[in-house]
Amino acid sequence: MSDTQVTDNTERHRFEITSEGAEAGFAEYELSAGVVEFTHTVVHDGFEGQGIGGTLVRHALDSARSRDLRVVATCSFVKGYVDKHPEYADLVG
Repeated sequence: MSDTQVTDNTERHRFEITSEGAEAGFAEYELSAGVVEFTHTVVHDGFEGQGIGGTLVRHALDSARSRDLRVVATCSFVKGYVDKHPEYADLVG
């Protein structure tokens, strides 16, 4: 995978991932007391199949863990990622 960077854009309520300086996708969320709900994930055309979505969601889930937040995976991509990566199952609930 190319050089990627994930940032939490709190003003837009989403994690954003760039690849070699270009926006490659984002994961939108809603934050409430002790809970982050991931509602929608997008990987832009031209970046699919490069692991961008997985990198993005892994970073978002790691951020939730570090902030002691519970995760609600409304987004099917996030839910699928958690299903495939049981190390994050403890966050969901």
